[in-house]
Amino acid sequence: MMIGAKMGNSSFKNSARLTCNAGLSFAAWPLSRRGWHVTPTIRHARGSDMLVTDADKVRKFGVQSRALSKRQAASLGRDLTALRAEWWIITIHANSDNPVCYILTIDEVRKLASQDKGGQQAYWLEPRDYDRDEYRDAWERIGLAPAA
Repeated sequence: MMIGAKMGNSSFKNSARLTCNAGLSFAAWPLSRRGWHVTPTIRHARGSDMLVTDADKVRKFGVQSRALSKRQAASLGRDLTALRAEWWIITIHANSDNPVCYILTIDEVRKLASQDKGGQQAYWLEPRDYDRDEYRDAWERIGLAPAA
């Protein structure tokens, strides 16, 4: 239960924001532990939710974070060519004591995306596509930052 949350639509919005923040923070932690400098971007910035660099700023890449309160499809928007971040981290159970991250490349996300058949033609990444052993907590896919 959220303390001080209002009932109705604003409660849902606050809950969604907290989920996003929890997932973003949780995803940044293992990257930082591996020697990367992680800088969250401003809310709703185009491209990436995090900018990641090594200590010398030689290696750098963007990370898109999708935080979900449960195992469900992750929204990708209406245009797969508009996706920019090199790495995608999907965190499920982001509000729990045991979140799980799935680490995918942008090419994998585009390849695995499903499209709605309805009027909006939105793209999604279904759980069956991201919830795989090769992506689950696969931080080594991103690699280690060079020692400072």
